[in-house]
Amino acid sequence: MGHLSMRSVILALVIATGEIVACSGVRVAAGDPSFRNDVMAVLSRSGCSLGTCHGNQNGKGGLKLSLRGQDPDGDFLTLTRSLGARRVNVQSPDESLLLLKPLMAVPHEGGQRFRRGSTEHEVLRAWIAAGMPADKESAPRLVRLVVEPESVTLYAPQSAVQLRARAEYSDGTIRDVGERVVFESSNPSVPVTSAGEVQFPDSRSARQTSVTVRYLSQQVVSRVDYVPSSEGFEFSAPAPVNGIDELVFARLQRLRINPAEVCDDVTFVRRVYLDVTGLLPTAAQAREFVESREENKRSVLIDRLLESEEYVDFQSLRWADLLRVEDKTLDAKGVEVFYQWIRESVSADKPLNQFAAELVGARGSTYSEPPTNFYRALRTPEERAEAAAQLFLGVRLQCARCHNHPFDHWTQDDYYGWTGFFARVGYKILENRRRDTNDTHEFDGEQIVYMQSKGDVKNPTTGRVVELRFPGGGSGLEAGVADRDRLQVLAEWMAGPDNLRFASTQANRIWAQVYGQGIVDPIDDFRATNPASNPELLEWMTREFVAGGYRVRPLLRLILNSRTWQLSSQSNETNAEDTTLFSHVIPRRLTAEQMLDGMSQVLETPVRYGGYPTGTRAVQLAGVRNGGHRYSRPEAGDRFLSLFGKPGRLLTCECERAAETTLAQTMEMVGGSVVSEVMQGAGGRIERALRSGETTEAFLEDFWWSALSRRISNEELRGLREYIEASEDHRKALEDVVWAVLNSNEFLLRR
Repeated sequence: MGHLSMRSVILALVIATGEIVACSGVRVAAGDPSFRNDVMAVLSRSGCSLGTCHGNQNGKGGLKLSLRGQDPDGDFLTLTRSLGARRVNVQSPDESLLLLKPLMAVPHEGGQRFRRGSTEHEVLRAWIAAGMPADKESAPRLVRLVVEPESVTLYAPQSAVQLRARAEYSDGTIRDVGERVVFESSNPSVPVTSAGEVQFPDSRSARQTSVTVRYLSQQVVSRVDYVPSSEGFEFSAPAPVNGIDELVFARLQRLRINPAEVCDDVTFVRRVYLDVTGLLPTAAQAREFVESREENKRSVLIDRLLESEEYVDFQSLRWADLLRVEDKTLDAKGVEVFYQWIRESVSADKPLNQFAAELVGARGSTYSEPPTNFYRALRTPEERAEAAAQLFLGVRLQCARCHNHPFDHWTQDDYYGWTGFFARVGYKILENRRRDTNDTHEFDGEQIVYMQSKGDVKNPTTGRVVELRFPGGGSGLEAGVADRDRLQVLAEWMAGPDNLRFASTQANRIWAQVYGQGIVDPIDDFRATNPASNPELLEWMTREFVAGGYRVRPLLRLILNSRTWQLSSQSNETNAEDTTLFSHVIPRRLTAEQMLDGMSQVLETPVRYGGYPTGTRAVQLAGVRNGGHRYSRPEAGDRFLSLFGKPGRLLTCECERAAETTLAQTMEMVGGSVVSEVMQGAGGRIERALRSGETTEAFLEDFWWSALSRRISNEELRGLREYIEASEDHRKALEDVVWAVLNSNEFLLRR
């Protein structure tokens, strides 16, 4: 037995003697291996129950197990009673295919999963030899999984840490389960061994990872940070102005990362206009701000922009995207009334918990009660449940629809218990004047949303009606109020002061609006296995959001005034590789609306959109593409927005907005119809310069302030003036300069 590990020896002694063996203060349960606690752990650790193997919905090689071991009772029947039973040989355990295949003693498509004599092999063999017994009713069940350390920071030269896991059971026993758990690192560049050793490479690019430790039905996370060698490091940061800076800089200091310097006024004025209004500052606005000597001019400008109509337009656009304000499902009038309700809510700075409660509790006419259009776009209980969970609670429940969630703790009962809140939503279609009679998803006419008296949801796996439940636990209907309106119960819970999940999700969403990424990212995927990059910061933000009455403006004001948001995009030696800790601003491309409105503004040429009057800006469009006129011809502006990633509003997710750069986009910017139209438009900036006799110098100075929010340099002015004045075609030369600026990173990027 010299080739066996110490744990294998202990296990063999337990099986042979039936006694409890104590090792390092850990009590190990005696007796035959438990199918639920031991065999299922082996199948999971060995990868047998993964979706790529026998956990696939169709199984593999004639054997189908539950995904990641979510159904131990079903797997027991599979292995002992059905076709899976032919894979075991109780009389000659060593001849069992359940052992031979993962040992690769016979061909196995999944390859070798463990070695002979390993803990996994010994557990499976002992269970088969014992006659494949089922667990007794009194058998202990897993209560809690603990991983140590829960959080740790490594300082070079130490670059590795050993994680240890223990399981606590219902009978009070505690087991070291380090050889039974599955370790998964969230950072691909930071590997973790099957034994739980986290190993950081000798690189500044890998500073942190979260390791998910999975055992049976439980998952916990260990956060590991690494600080590479930084001899002579001295922390340097701007003076904090609020809690955001204190928490961000404290984490950076612990990881020996220096934040960037605060950005200059040119960068600030352009950034704050884009983030708050979606627009560029005009030449006059940019010049006035940059040349001002007012001491608190940044906070004054922030306050003014947060109270502007342009801020309302931009925030309304964000919510219209998320609430699927598009004309195919809502029809033109539905788009109009729903968008107007959103805009009025934003203008009044309606508390977001009240905003959400009015949406989920809505009923009545989709024309006279605008929030009911939320349900008009979501036609089934499952669609409503998934959309509401993702939008308001940051929970992606979709995976739990068919099986327990593989990366979170949500079960199918959680999914259908939540879905039950939406099961009684009914529709009365007063009229439907759709043009395409074959398209059942098109609606054109008034509808009534109401609550039906009956309607429950069953778990399709068990066939039983599931009790209503909120995500995170708790019955939806307490004793004595079973007949209450389910949507009203849900609306009250959504707006309630104890719903911190809602508050955290919305605080994180607001942060991501102006920073480009969330503290939890993706911003609507809150789970233990996707932890916040700075948990203390998210907790502080959540408290401030609640203290501010769930209103957006106060929280935005805190973020925009922080030194963290005002940091430069110029990195330094310590933070160049950081993408998650907010040590410097990461440049990102303007959105489709920002880009098109920016070109239209600086060239003083309106862009055409289907169904909207001339002069409408892209950020003001209520609907999507044809803006409520689905059958009108797409105009140039509609085509541009679609090409550059404006979402079709078919999903309740920020992820629908595309940010990838494509060849088609490049060709549009190089010589597309929209760019040509805004440059050559009648009465535009270039034509005005030519008609008025404006000097080349005056045109360039004004255009630089308008497009780039800064003064043109002497070198730029000298070279471009020489080029324009030497050209035989003065207009063509001006267009060349304008084209070059519009295609420059300085114009296209938010820095």
